[in-house]
Amino acid sequence: MSTIRLTMAQALVKFLDNQFVSFDGVEEKFIHGVFGIFGHGNVVGLGEALEEPNHSLKFIQGHNEQGMAHAAIGFAKQNNRRKIMAVTSSIGPGALNMVTAAGLATVNRIPVLLLPGDVFACRQPDPVLQQVEQFHDYSITSNDAFKPVCRYWDRINRPEQIMSAAINAMRILTDPVDTGAVCLALPQDVQGEAWDYPEEFFKKRIHYLERRELSTSAAVRAADIVLSKKKPMVICGGGVRYSEAGEVLADFCEEFNIPFGETQAGKSAVVWDHPMNLGGLGVTGGLAANKIAAEADLVIAVGTRLSDFTTDSKWAFKNPEVEFLSLNISSFDAHKMNSKPFLCDARSGLIALSDILNTKGYSSSYSDEIKTVKAKWNSEVNKLYETEMDGDDYSQLRVLGLMNEELFDKDAIIVGASGSLPGDLQRVWRPKVKDTYHMEYGFSCMGYEVSGAFGAKLAEPDREVYVMAGDGSFVMLHSELLTSIQEGVKINVMLFDNNGFGCIDNLQRSQGIPKFGCELKYRNPETGRLDEGGKLIPVDYAAIAAGYGCRVWTVKNSEELKTAVREAKKSLVSTLIDIKVGFDSMSDGYDSWWRVGTPEVSEKPEVVKANNTLKENINKVKQF
Repeated sequence: MSTIRLTMAQALVKFLDNQFVSFDGVEEKFIHGVFGIFGHGNVVGLGEALEEPNHSLKFIQGHNEQGMAHAAIGFAKQNNRRKIMAVTSSIGPGALNMVTAAGLATVNRIPVLLLPGDVFACRQPDPVLQQVEQFHDYSITSNDAFKPVCRYWDRINRPEQIMSAAINAMRILTDPVDTGAVCLALPQDVQGEAWDYPEEFFKKRIHYLERRELSTSAAVRAADIVLSKKKPMVICGGGVRYSEAGEVLADFCEEFNIPFGETQAGKSAVVWDHPMNLGGLGVTGGLAANKIAAEADLVIAVGTRLSDFTTDSKWAFKNPEVEFLSLNISSFDAHKMNSKPFLCDARSGLIALSDILNTKGYSSSYSDEIKTVKAKWNSEVNKLYETEMDGDDYSQLRVLGLMNEELFDKDAIIVGASGSLPGDLQRVWRPKVKDTYHMEYGFSCMGYEVSGAFGAKLAEPDREVYVMAGDGSFVMLHSELLTSIQEGVKINVMLFDNNGFGCIDNLQRSQGIPKFGCELKYRNPETGRLDEGGKLIPVDYAAIAAGYGCRVWTVKNSEELKTAVREAKKSLVSTLIDIKVGFDSMSDGYDSWWRVGTPEVSEKPEVVKANNTLKENINKVKQF
């Protein structure tokens, strides 16, 4: 057997550089580079291997470990999970900073390979700088914190172990069902230890992403369920996008007169004005989808996790005869809501089901309901786009309307994750080109926005990418804005400054709780509390971005916004527009409900009233 002597780190880099995926006959390189922040736990091992010019992996210097991992996730998501970046950090705090990103990747089913340094396997220098010692179990290190949030975890205590570990890592990263975060913890001494690796380990590997077909018998069973129903509805989930089934789903729904609602992950798989597209469904959905959902006698869930936001905490489907049919590659997801599970790729499943329904001449019993609710909702969105607020406050909804209808290019990509913006965006944003809506709303992680947009721009360098972030999220994590300047990768930050956490303030007050702790205010010197008596803190976010080297603008009205966006398009470097909007200028409601743990006992009558409403609604949910 022919061998080559390399360090463990050199072997890992060489292996990663030779991984490819094939989907529908198209072969692509899988791992395109490595984000990294070097410290003593990785700089002389993996760092040395990456510095060598004998591979094609691009190294990008990050500026916060969580941020660069988010960027890697954004890159993979925008590439429909068929291209990824690895991420490396030092030990201790650097590694632990990536745990949040690991959770985000796993929840959203996005592949990311995390390579944190680890303490010495030999234990001789212990305790090394940044090592966490556990008195009851010395084998535990900081990297064990990744175990609950990763799909696959391993620690490489001998150089030859990297072979089985790397193959297992690729097994998970290329599996559309099991994918998520993969962590290979790399002890810093082992990174530099050599081994005679078989050359076969480094040969080009092609991982075939095969579509799971729906068998004929399964398709017949699924069709029988549809044929027994008069008013079905489809839920378009992220699996539709990742399987590139948007066109097939649109044709399926139009052919059989079946309306569909979108999840955050499924939005923009089909353009907004398709006649069967009712827009967002659920808590952050609109009136059209939620009205139809309440009456549907069958819900065909295609490629969706059926999260609480999509289902209104299982409250949205009020027809006593409603049943659920799931087309999903994941058995775990397909069985939710007591669904009839059909395990298949979204595209393959819809085609197989369509073939049988065609032979039966099926059509739903909807007459004008779909057209009517869609027209009413379009009219409502138009009104929201024209919303103006009293006084000097600028409406967030008015801003979104201008961006969507007038200022942004049709193929521009918007990226978001948390706060009030995901709700407004799922309700009112109208994607005119597929795959232009990039929302991380499985983990709803504050701080993903800037980093995720940088990753999306790496994936789509020829499109404008816009960050849709609140001031709270921007403050929490915007380090990769500097990386975008460093790399010459332009992103545009649309910073909606409402002086705090507006959506949580809205939730707080909706449950009868007075304003408390959600606005960005100085402490009230008279009461000593963070309450309504304190003054708002005026933060100049444009100045922060300017310090990084961005072009910046601060706007307070529509004319200033129009000028700023048009100028930003001309910029060759990243931009930030600080948009001062009103605190209560978001949308809400539309026949939806979200279950939160409202106190059962309180001195506030409004809180007790909210808890009574909670109990009433719990009795109405589909209990599964």
